[in-house]
Amino acid sequence: MNRKKLKICHVITRMIVGGAQENTLLSVIRQLEQGHDVTLVTGPSPGPEGELLKQKKLPDFEIVEIPTLVREINPLKDWNAYLTMKEFFLERAFDVVHTHSSKAGIVGRFAAYAANTPFIAHTVHGQAFHRYEKAWKNTIYKIAERQAAGACDKIFAVAQAMIDQCVEANIAPASKYKVVYSGMELDPFLNASPDPQLKLNLDIPDGAFVIGTVARLFPLKGYEHFIPMARKVAERYPAAHFLIVGDGILKDELTDIIRASGLTSSFSFAGLVPPSEVYKYTALMDVLVHLSLREGLPRAVVQALASGKPAVAFELDGTPEVIRNDETGYLAQPEDADSAANAVCKLAANPDLCRKLGTNGRKLVSELFDWRRMGDILTEEYYNGLAHAKRHHKEVD
Repeated sequence: MNRKKLKICHVITRMIVGGAQENTLLSVIRQLEQGHDVTLVTGPSPGPEGELLKQKKLPDFEIVEIPTLVREINPLKDWNAYLTMKEFFLERAFDVVHTHSSKAGIVGRFAAYAANTPFIAHTVHGQAFHRYEKAWKNTIYKIAERQAAGACDKIFAVAQAMIDQCVEANIAPASKYKVVYSGMELDPFLNASPDPQLKLNLDIPDGAFVIGTVARLFPLKGYEHFIPMARKVAERYPAAHFLIVGDGILKDELTDIIRASGLTSSFSFAGLVPPSEVYKYTALMDVLVHLSLREGLPRAVVQALASGKPAVAFELDGTPEVIRNDETGYLAQPEDADSAANAVCKLAANPDLCRKLGTNGRKLVSELFDWRRMGDILTEEYYNGLAHAKRHHKEVD
């Protein structure tokens, strides 16, 4: 069936190296493959996380940067970004505006609504409100999310847990949501094998049991629990080695803590790694430990499972949808480094169990998280939403 070519605009606060950004970019690329006219609107993307758009060879599409679209709450800049986007949406007359991330999700949805965009969608990659945020900020975020939810037609979420949290917080009814697992380029992970030279470059000893993590060196990414976990594992398994993939503002602080713990020789820092090369590092791991305190559904866990490696993480948000105890890895209670260490030690003591759980994980994620599948689902939702909107307008007329 021939369908109308769509004019689609994706909006995100910033295009740093991160999960929400990779999800958005892959959605754009898939919809370009489908023959649609796709534009990406983003704010500036400076910082130690790296700029995703500079690290990947991209197809030809329009990228519009709005200087006032920033992550921090700034009423003057937020109002300016709203007006700029509203004017842009009116001028371009998009069929679909699809927002991502909290700030762009609020400002972008209001702007698209004011511009009478036929179909407005939003993806929840992770909640702005969460248990580790200040109460007054959570109140503001929830009020803003409720209002923005009323200004859009559909809300996608990268995990069922995200939907449950939104419904419980009275953001919108469950009928407005749909789970669309975050697509990833999994082939490199599914086919990865360890690179001896990379292992040598990272000073990982032969025969070491490698415990890795892939996360920015920022607060709430779990390093305040990862280091204590590492201490406990190293006490029981002196041959354990810890590989940190990522960079950020906590680098010096973490290095000092590791040195004070006498574990400097047991740690390797890979630094900032382009998303296209993460598979080389998960291939070196025996287990991935992801102790982030705020996630939608952690991409690093999916990537490790795709590499055939079991994962250990806190039982938060969407993580239990991919880490299943004794099947693909182990869940630990939030902020409990001891239980995470026990799970890692269990795997270190049983290589056959490690391999079995990794194989199970690879089977689980290989289809669910295919990026083209994600893009196809989103586009189908756009068409369905536009058809519903047309029927609604006819009924009103």
